[in-house]
Amino acid sequence: MTSGCPGTAPVPTQPPSMRGHPQIPPCDLSCWKWQCLGLTSITSRTIHRHKMIRKTMFSLGRHVSSMARGTTQVRRLLHGGYVRIHPSVQEALVEGRPVVALESTIITHGMAYPLNLSMAREVEEIVRTNGAVPATVALDVSADLTELGRTPVAVVAAGAKSILDIGRTLEYLETQGVCVAAFGESREFPAFFSRQSGFQAPYHVRDEEEAAKLIDSALGLGLGSGVLIAVPCPQERAAQGQAIEEAIQQALSQARSKGITGKEVTPFLLQKLVELTDGKSLDSSILLLNGGKKKVVIGGINVDFIAKAQNPDILGGGQTNAGRVRRTFGGVGRNLADCLSRLGRAPLLLSAVGKDEHLESVLHYCHHMDMSSILQLEGKSTATYCAVITSAGELSVGLGDMDIHHQITEQYVSQFKESLCQAPLVCMDGNVPLSTIQYVCQLAREHQLAVCYEPTDENKASKPFLSDSWKALTYISPNLQELRAINRTLGNPLPAELPSRLEDVVQAAVALACPLLAHLHCVVVTLGAHGVLLCGKSLGGSISLYPGTHEQTAAARLCAAHYPAIPIGREEIGNVSGAGDSLMAGMLAGMLAKHDTGTCVRMGLLAASLSLRSYEPISPEISTSSVSQEQVQSRSWPEVKRPLSLAEEQIPGV
Repeated sequence: MTSGCPGTAPVPTQPPSMRGHPQIPPCDLSCWKWQCLGLTSITSRTIHRHKMIRKTMFSLGRHVSSMARGTTQVRRLLHGGYVRIHPSVQEALVEGRPVVALESTIITHGMAYPLNLSMAREVEEIVRTNGAVPATVALDVSADLTELGRTPVAVVAAGAKSILDIGRTLEYLETQGVCVAAFGESREFPAFFSRQSGFQAPYHVRDEEEAAKLIDSALGLGLGSGVLIAVPCPQERAAQGQAIEEAIQQALSQARSKGITGKEVTPFLLQKLVELTDGKSLDSSILLLNGGKKKVVIGGINVDFIAKAQNPDILGGGQTNAGRVRRTFGGVGRNLADCLSRLGRAPLLLSAVGKDEHLESVLHYCHHMDMSSILQLEGKSTATYCAVITSAGELSVGLGDMDIHHQITEQYVSQFKESLCQAPLVCMDGNVPLSTIQYVCQLAREHQLAVCYEPTDENKASKPFLSDSWKALTYISPNLQELRAINRTLGNPLPAELPSRLEDVVQAAVALACPLLAHLHCVVVTLGAHGVLLCGKSLGGSISLYPGTHEQTAAARLCAAHYPAIPIGREEIGNVSGAGDSLMAGMLAGMLAKHDTGTCVRMGLLAASLSLRSYEPISPEISTSSVSQEQVQSRSWPEVKRPLSLAEEQIPGV
């Protein structure tokens, strides 16, 4: 049920032995579609936000689990070789807890590695976050229409495939007694990539509340048939629908000419659509899987030329120094999006590149990221950056041609307003024009968005602080120089010079972070080899990373905590340019997974240490296995140092 609703993929919600089938072929299923199948995260969101959905799922779970306990045939199936059910899913079924089944075709056939794995894990995490158990299903039997007519299952899908006869599909569902409803403002039944199909759904629910009531009522009648809720693609993506529909017809024509038929058609179409639409069909699928809610990163993409000296001393005067020159791909926004993608949190990246000699290599290098919405501009040059670094990996001098970043305009970004307003997190870097930063901050103020600002460098750090825009930010992640520049812009007292001794560095960072905490939730000061300093609200000995957690708690106090870095020898350092971005992305990935503060920070430190050892700004070794809660727990960590509590009178406005 990945590419659309009925007629495309199976929905076996009961074991074949319970449906009268004599046998099924051996297979390796990770679970069985017992209760709710989710194409979008609508179902998982309603678990959290609407008790009626939760109640319905619990009742379905009790119904299925009671049958499992009372039927010998079912027990044989669960413990036999035909079906393999993950222990966590089996436990949830027995206990009557809600299970959301996730069909896997779009992951197995429609996405390239590692984006497919990241997306699978991200959707599973959405389900867990909202209180249910995810069950990703594999090698199932195509019997959607029949199964919906005889199984009390709630299916949330993204419309029907365009290659299907949608009118006849709706007629057949009506004949089978299936309750079909369109979700949103219109009764129009969606066609997966398009909000219109030319057909009306029998029923219409405007929001999650109405959907919950419909599911509860329909399944409560005990008719034995299912409910189908079709969710159209986001409005901002609808404009791509016509182009994708044309690509579908082209792909179908190619399939016919190649003699591709039967079950081979769907994987062929999915792959061909990605090619013909330059990834736009895949981007639409990702948004549908996430219910339109996706992290957003706004910032620069650079082609980097990194020259690393071989000898400790770099000779001037026009002399040639021995070294190694590599081409890599950076830009703070791109780095954040790269690292988040490798950690299973693939964001929508808004940026700009030129249609020049670098374009193809940029897109190829970033194939694991969502690049479908970046601007590709004729007559413009992709941003390039040339850095000379010492043999120890420290930056000696850098030159940049980055005029194209001015094209990341408010007008361009505003096209994605719906995604921004629904995003669980928005990240911006200092390459973004001031007017765009102010626009995003205004949206953050109006819609209570969590926004992280990465200052990029000392000259760009102060952009949001030129007005009151910065007060809408949630997090910033400056180094000490950038933090000083921010305070200079605000007219705050500055130290005469920046210290080098660790104790003095920490004290200076605390003093510079204090004035910002009147409005920001957390200031993350990156200290290079010294690690990271967190400044914010604390309760129970840990600084809160989640806005609103301690806002109303009288016992909350302001303090700072210093987390030492993972020790790395000078000879191990390959490139320092992406370490800070990796640190922040690792922390953000932990926060999106709702981990505790210590785990989040240490995930960031793990990501930073991997990138420091790599010649690439973001290490290709960063993954959900190398940077994870399990990895954090398996290591010994130096003691966290809490230098002082910050009295409220130290902070203006508190």
